[in-house]
Amino acid sequence: MSKVRIGLLRLVDSAPVLLAAERGLFAAQGIHADLSIEPSWANIADKLTYGLLDAAVMLPPLAIACARGLRGVKVSLAVPMGLSLGGNSIVLAGPVAAAVGADADPMALGRRLVAWMRAQAEPPRFAVVHAFSTHHLLLRAWLAGCGADLRRDLRIVSVPPEMSVQAISEGGMAGFCAGAPWGTVAEELSAGVVVLGSSAIWPLHPEKCLAVRLPWAEADSSRLSNLLRALLRSARMCDDPAESGAIASLLSGPGLGLSRTACRAALPGGAGPERITFHAHGAWMARRTHERWFVSQMRHWGWLGACEGGPPLYRPDLLEPAAAAEGLA
Repeated sequence: MSKVRIGLLRLVDSAPVLLAAERGLFAAQGIHADLSIEPSWANIADKLTYGLLDAAVMLPPLAIACARGLRGVKVSLAVPMGLSLGGNSIVLAGPVAAAVGADADPMALGRRLVAWMRAQAEPPRFAVVHAFSTHHLLLRAWLAGCGADLRRDLRIVSVPPEMSVQAISEGGMAGFCAGAPWGTVAEELSAGVVVLGSSAIWPLHPEKCLAVRLPWAEADSSRLSNLLRALLRSARMCDDPAESGAIASLLSGPGLGLSRTACRAALPGGAGPERITFHAHGAWMARRTHERWFVSQMRHWGWLGACEGGPPLYRPDLLEPAAAAEGLA
Protein backbone atom coordinates (compact mmCIF):
# COMPACT_ATOMS: atom_id res chain seq x y z
CA MET A 1 0.00 0.00 0.00
CA SER A 2 1.51 3.35 -1.12
CA LYS A 3 0.99 6.26 1.28
CA VAL A 4 0.02 9.58 -0.31
CA ARG A 5 -0.33 12.78 1.73
CA ILE A 6 -3.14 14.87 0.20
CA GLY A 7 -4.09 18.39 1.29
CA LEU A 8 -7.57 19.87 1.00
CA LEU A 9 -9.75 22.66 2.36
CA ARG A 10 -13.27 22.77 3.77
CA LEU A 11 -14.92 23.12 0.37
CA VAL A 12 -17.36 21.14 -1.76
CA ASP A 13 -14.55 20.83 -4.36
CA SER A 14 -12.87 18.40 -1.95
CA ALA A 15 -15.65 15.85 -2.51
CA PRO A 16 -13.77 13.60 -5.00
CA VAL A 17 -10.88 13.13 -2.57
CA LEU A 18 -13.14 12.54 0.44
CA LEU A 19 -15.41 10.14 -1.45
CA ALA A 20 -12.47 8.16 -2.86
CA ALA A 21 -11.24 7.65 0.69
CA GLU A 22 -14.69 6.90 2.14
CA ARG A 23 -15.73 4.40 -0.56
CA GLY A 24 -12.40 2.56 -0.65
CA LEU A 25 -11.49 3.72 -4.16
CA PHE A 26 -7.96 4.66 -3.09
CA ALA A 27 -7.50 1.37 -1.24
CA ALA A 28 -8.69 -0.59 -4.27
CA GLN A 29 -5.79 0.99 -6.20
CA GLY A 30 -3.24 0.23 -3.49
CA ILE A 31 -3.21 3.80 -2.20
CA HIS A 32 -3.32 4.76 1.48
CA ALA A 33 -4.53 8.36 1.40
CA ASP A 34 -3.46 10.44 4.39
CA LEU A 35 -5.83 13.43 4.17
CA SER A 36 -4.74 16.73 5.68
CA ILE A 37 -7.53 19.30 6.10
CA GLU A 38 -5.90 22.75 6.04
CA PRO A 39 -7.29 26.13 7.14
CA SER A 40 -6.08 28.17 4.15
CA TRP A 41 -4.64 28.03 0.67
CA ALA A 42 -1.41 29.47 2.03
CA ASN A 43 -1.05 26.37 4.21
CA ILE A 44 -1.61 24.11 1.21
CA ALA A 45 0.99 26.00 -0.83
CA ASP A 46 3.57 26.01 1.97
CA LYS A 47 3.19 22.30 2.70
CA LEU A 48 3.50 21.40 -0.98
CA THR A 49 6.55 23.63 -1.28
CA TYR A 50 8.38 22.07 1.65
CA GLY A 51 7.41 18.46 0.97
CA LEU A 52 4.89 18.01 3.79
CA LEU A 53 2.25 17.09 1.19
CA ASP A 54 2.61 14.94 -1.93
CA ALA A 55 -0.56 16.22 -3.60
CA ALA A 56 -3.37 18.67 -2.98
CA VAL A 57 -6.67 20.02 -4.16
CA MET A 58 -5.32 23.27 -5.55
CA LEU A 59 -6.08 26.65 -7.12
CA PRO A 60 -4.51 26.70 -10.62
CA PRO A 61 -3.12 30.27 -10.33
CA LEU A 62 -1.59 29.39 -6.95
CA ALA A 63 0.02 26.27 -8.43
CA ILE A 64 1.49 28.46 -11.19
CA ALA A 65 2.72 30.98 -8.60
CA CYS A 66 4.41 28.22 -6.58
CA ALA A 67 6.05 26.69 -9.64
CA ARG A 68 7.38 30.06 -10.84
CA GLY A 69 8.65 31.24 -7.48
CA LEU A 70 6.17 34.07 -6.97
CA ARG A 71 5.85 33.09 -3.29
CA GLY A 72 9.60 32.77 -2.74
CA VAL A 73 10.96 29.23 -3.09
CA LYS A 74 10.23 27.58 -6.43
CA VAL A 75 8.73 24.11 -6.25
CA SER A 76 8.54 21.50 -9.01
CA LEU A 77 4.84 20.76 -9.44
CA ALA A 78 2.65 19.12 -12.04
CA VAL A 79 -1.09 19.32 -12.62
CA PRO A 80 -2.13 15.99 -14.14
CA MET A 81 -5.87 16.36 -13.57
CA GLY A 82 -8.71 18.82 -13.18
CA LEU A 83 -11.08 18.37 -10.23
CA SER A 84 -13.95 20.80 -10.79
CA LEU A 85 -15.61 23.36 -13.01
CA GLY A 86 -17.55 26.35 -11.68
CA GLY A 87 -18.76 26.50 -8.09
CA ASN A 88 -17.86 30.00 -6.86
CA SER A 89 -20.21 32.83 -5.99
CA ILE A 90 -20.04 36.57 -5.48
CA VAL A 91 -21.69 37.61 -2.23
CA LEU A 92 -22.60 41.13 -1.13
CA ALA A 93 -23.27 42.26 2.40
CA GLY A 94 -26.99 42.78 3.00
CA PRO A 95 -27.00 46.61 2.87
CA VAL A 96 -24.84 46.58 -0.27
CA ALA A 97 -27.10 44.02 -1.98
CA ALA A 98 -30.14 46.12 -1.09
CA ALA A 99 -28.53 49.26 -2.52
CA VAL A 100 -27.37 47.57 -5.74
CA GLY A 101 -30.47 45.44 -6.35
CA ALA A 102 -30.78 42.16 -8.22
CA ASP A 103 -30.36 41.65 -11.95
CA ALA A 104 -30.19 38.56 -14.13
CA ASP A 105 -27.77 40.41 -16.43
CA PRO A 106 -24.27 40.17 -14.87
CA MET A 107 -23.06 43.27 -16.71
CA ALA A 108 -25.98 45.43 -15.62
CA LEU A 109 -25.52 44.21 -12.05
CA GLY A 110 -21.79 44.94 -12.23
CA ARG A 111 -22.31 48.46 -13.53
CA ARG A 112 -24.67 49.26 -10.65
CA LEU A 113 -22.16 47.81 -8.19
CA VAL A 114 -19.38 49.97 -9.67
CA ALA A 115 -21.62 53.05 -9.35
CA TRP A 116 -22.28 52.17 -5.71
CA MET A 117 -18.54 51.73 -5.03
CA ARG A 118 -17.74 55.14 -6.51
CA ALA A 119 -20.37 56.77 -4.31
CA GLN A 120 -18.63 55.62 -1.12
CA ALA A 121 -16.36 57.89 0.91
CA GLU A 122 -13.64 55.21 0.93
CA PRO A 123 -13.04 52.37 -1.54
CA PRO A 124 -14.98 49.37 -0.19
CA ARG A 125 -13.17 46.12 0.54
CA PHE A 126 -13.90 42.84 -1.23
CA ALA A 127 -12.42 39.51 -0.18
CA VAL A 128 -11.08 36.70 -2.35
CA VAL A 129 -9.76 33.38 -1.07
CA HIS A 130 -6.15 34.02 -2.13
CA ALA A 131 -4.30 36.61 -4.19
CA PHE A 132 -3.43 33.85 -6.70
CA SER A 133 -6.89 32.39 -7.22
CA THR A 134 -9.48 31.84 -9.92
CA HIS A 135 -11.83 33.85 -7.71
CA HIS A 136 -9.54 36.88 -7.87
CA LEU A 137 -9.14 36.67 -11.65
CA LEU A 138 -12.87 36.22 -12.29
CA LEU A 139 -13.79 39.08 -9.94
CA ARG A 140 -11.27 41.34 -11.67
CA ALA A 141 -12.45 40.34 -15.15
CA TRP A 142 -16.10 40.98 -14.24
CA LEU A 143 -15.61 44.32 -12.51
CA ALA A 144 -13.11 45.64 -15.07
CA GLY A 145 -15.52 44.64 -17.83
CA CYS A 146 -18.20 46.65 -16.04
CA GLY A 147 -16.01 49.76 -16.01
CA ALA A 148 -14.33 49.57 -12.59
CA ASP A 149 -10.91 51.08 -12.04
CA LEU A 150 -9.45 48.34 -9.88
CA ARG A 151 -6.75 50.65 -8.49
CA ARG A 152 -9.21 53.23 -7.17
CA ASP A 153 -12.76 51.92 -6.88
CA LEU A 154 -12.20 49.07 -4.42
CA ARG A 155 -9.66 47.20 -2.32
CA ILE A 156 -9.29 43.45 -2.85
CA VAL A 157 -7.95 41.51 0.15
CA SER A 158 -7.31 37.82 0.80
CA VAL A 159 -9.39 35.89 3.36
CA PRO A 160 -9.38 32.08 3.68
CA PRO A 161 -12.65 30.60 2.34
CA GLU A 162 -13.92 29.39 5.70
CA MET A 163 -13.36 32.88 7.19
CA SER A 164 -15.19 34.77 4.43
CA VAL A 165 -18.62 34.62 6.09
CA GLN A 166 -17.18 35.91 9.38
CA ALA A 167 -15.38 38.70 7.52
CA ILE A 168 -18.58 39.95 5.92
CA SER A 169 -20.58 39.46 9.15
CA GLU A 170 -18.23 41.73 11.07
CA GLY A 171 -18.98 44.61 8.71
CA GLY A 172 -15.52 45.16 7.30
CA MET A 173 -16.23 43.73 3.85
CA ALA A 174 -18.66 44.87 1.18
CA GLY A 175 -18.56 41.42 -0.36
CA PHE A 176 -16.53 38.32 -1.19
CA CYS A 177 -15.95 35.74 -3.87
CA ALA A 178 -15.50 32.21 -2.53
CA GLY A 179 -16.21 28.61 -3.42
CA ALA A 180 -19.13 26.49 -2.30
CA PRO A 181 -20.59 26.20 0.21
CA TRP A 182 -19.63 29.57 1.66
CA GLY A 183 -21.95 31.76 -0.42
CA THR A 184 -24.98 29.71 0.55
CA VAL A 185 -23.76 29.58 4.16
CA ALA A 186 -23.64 33.40 4.16
CA GLU A 187 -27.30 33.42 3.12
CA GLU A 188 -28.23 30.78 5.69
CA LEU A 189 -26.74 32.99 8.41
CA SER A 190 -28.23 36.21 6.92
CA ALA A 191 -24.69 37.55 6.59
CA GLY A 192 -24.86 38.27 2.87
CA VAL A 193 -26.66 37.72 -0.42
CA VAL A 194 -25.40 35.66 -3.36
CA VAL A 195 -25.81 38.00 -6.33
CA LEU A 196 -23.86 36.04 -8.94
CA GLY A 197 -22.55 32.56 -9.58
CA SER A 198 -19.10 32.51 -11.14
CA SER A 199 -20.36 30.52 -14.14
CA ALA A 200 -22.33 33.63 -15.11
CA ILE A 201 -18.92 35.27 -15.73
CA TRP A 202 -17.34 32.28 -17.49
CA PRO A 203 -19.63 29.27 -17.99
CA LEU A 204 -18.04 26.03 -16.75
CA HIS A 205 -14.79 27.81 -15.91
CA PRO A 206 -11.89 25.69 -14.63
CA GLU A 207 -11.77 25.79 -10.87
CA LYS A 208 -9.80 23.35 -8.67
CA CYS A 209 -7.11 21.01 -9.95
CA LEU A 210 -4.97 18.26 -8.51
CA ALA A 211 -1.39 19.43 -8.00
CA VAL A 212 1.38 16.93 -7.21
CA ARG A 213 5.02 17.37 -6.38
CA LEU A 214 6.85 16.43 -9.56
CA PRO A 215 9.67 14.44 -7.87
CA TRP A 216 7.00 12.38 -6.09
CA ALA A 217 5.12 11.80 -9.35
CA GLU A 218 8.23 10.81 -11.29
CA ALA A 219 9.48 8.47 -8.57
CA ASP A 220 6.71 5.94 -9.30
CA SER A 221 4.50 6.45 -12.35
CA SER A 222 2.26 3.48 -11.48
CA ARG A 223 1.55 4.99 -8.04
CA LEU A 224 0.49 8.27 -9.66
CA SER A 225 -1.64 6.43 -12.20
CA ASN A 226 -3.38 4.50 -9.43
CA LEU A 227 -4.10 7.71 -7.54
CA LEU A 228 -5.56 9.28 -10.67
CA ARG A 229 -7.70 6.23 -11.46
CA ALA A 230 -9.28 6.40 -8.02
CA LEU A 231 -10.02 10.12 -8.45
CA LEU A 232 -11.47 9.63 -11.94
CA ARG A 233 -13.87 7.03 -10.57
CA SER A 234 -14.78 9.26 -7.66
CA ALA A 235 -15.36 12.30 -9.89
CA ARG A 236 -17.83 10.31 -11.98
CA MET A 237 -19.70 9.33 -8.80
CA CYS A 238 -19.69 12.94 -7.56
CA ASP A 239 -21.50 13.99 -10.76
CA ASP A 240 -24.35 11.53 -10.12
CA PRO A 241 -27.33 13.39 -8.60
CA ALA A 242 -28.36 10.15 -6.90
CA GLU A 243 -25.15 10.33 -4.84
CA SER A 244 -25.53 13.99 -3.84
CA GLY A 245 -27.36 13.34 -0.58
CA ALA A 246 -24.72 10.90 0.65
CA ILE A 247 -21.89 13.19 -0.47
CA ALA A 248 -23.48 16.18 1.29
CA SER A 249 -23.64 14.07 4.46
CA LEU A 250 -19.96 13.15 4.02
CA LEU A 251 -18.99 16.83 3.62
CA SER A 252 -20.98 17.76 6.72
CA GLY A 253 -19.53 14.97 8.83
CA PRO A 254 -16.45 14.86 11.06
CA GLY A 255 -13.50 16.56 9.46
CA LEU A 256 -14.99 19.20 7.19
CA GLY A 257 -18.13 19.85 9.24
CA LEU A 258 -19.82 21.89 6.51
CA SER A 259 -23.50 22.80 6.24
CA ARG A 260 -25.26 19.80 4.71
CA THR A 261 -27.99 21.87 3.05
CA ALA A 262 -25.47 24.33 1.58
CA CYS A 263 -23.35 21.47 0.22
CA ARG A 264 -26.38 19.73 -1.23
CA ALA A 265 -27.33 22.93 -3.06
CA ALA A 266 -23.92 23.03 -4.79
CA LEU A 267 -23.85 19.37 -5.81
CA PRO A 268 -25.40 18.00 -9.03
CA GLY A 269 -29.16 18.25 -8.87
CA GLY A 270 -29.00 21.04 -6.31
CA ALA A 271 -30.71 24.39 -6.66
CA GLY A 272 -27.92 26.69 -5.50
CA PRO A 273 -26.00 29.29 -7.55
CA GLU A 274 -22.63 27.64 -6.80
CA ARG A 275 -23.21 24.31 -8.59
CA ILE A 276 -20.07 22.33 -9.33
CA THR A 277 -19.21 19.89 -12.10
CA PHE A 278 -16.65 17.19 -11.28
CA HIS A 279 -16.57 14.90 -14.33
CA ALA A 280 -18.88 16.06 -17.13
CA HIS A 281 -17.67 18.49 -19.80
CA GLY A 282 -14.13 17.18 -19.39
CA ALA A 283 -13.82 18.56 -15.85
CA TRP A 284 -11.18 15.89 -15.18
CA MET A 285 -8.92 17.02 -18.02
CA ALA A 286 -5.78 19.09 -17.44
CA ARG A 287 -6.16 21.41 -20.41
CA ARG A 288 -3.09 23.38 -21.42
CA THR A 289 -5.40 26.01 -22.92
CA HIS A 290 -6.58 26.66 -19.36
CA GLU A 291 -3.01 27.02 -18.14
CA ARG A 292 -2.28 29.50 -20.93
CA TRP A 293 -5.37 31.53 -19.97
CA PHE A 294 -4.32 31.68 -16.32
CA VAL A 295 -0.77 32.70 -17.27
CA SER A 296 -2.02 35.38 -19.68
CA GLN A 297 -4.31 36.85 -17.00
CA MET A 298 -1.55 36.79 -14.38
CA ARG A 299 0.67 38.68 -16.81
CA HIS A 300 -2.13 41.11 -17.66
CA TRP A 301 -2.48 42.10 -14.00
CA GLY A 302 1.26 42.39 -13.48
CA TRP A 303 1.70 39.27 -11.36
CA LEU A 304 4.09 37.71 -13.87
CA GLY A 305 6.85 39.41 -15.83
CA ALA A 306 6.36 39.51 -19.60
CA CYS A 307 9.35 37.21 -20.18
CA GLU A 308 8.94 35.03 -17.11
CA GLY A 309 8.30 31.46 -18.20
CA GLY A 310 8.79 27.87 -17.28
CA PRO A 311 7.98 24.32 -18.36
CA PRO A 312 4.30 23.43 -18.75
CA LEU A 313 2.62 22.88 -15.39
CA TYR A 314 -0.40 21.11 -16.83
CA ARG A 315 0.61 17.57 -17.75
CA PRO A 316 -2.17 15.70 -19.55
CA ASP A 317 0.45 13.10 -20.52
CA LEU A 318 0.63 12.02 -16.88
CA LEU A 319 -3.12 11.35 -16.90
CA GLU A 320 -3.22 9.36 -20.15
CA PRO A 321 -2.47 5.90 -18.66
CA ALA A 322 -5.12 6.31 -15.96
CA ALA A 323 -7.67 7.76 -18.36
CA ALA A 324 -7.09 4.94 -20.85
CA ALA A 325 -7.46 2.34 -18.11
CA GLU A 326 -10.80 3.94 -17.15
CA GLY A 327 -12.02 4.03 -20.75
CA LEU A 328 -11.73 7.81 -21.13
CA ALA A 329 -10.40 9.36 -24.32
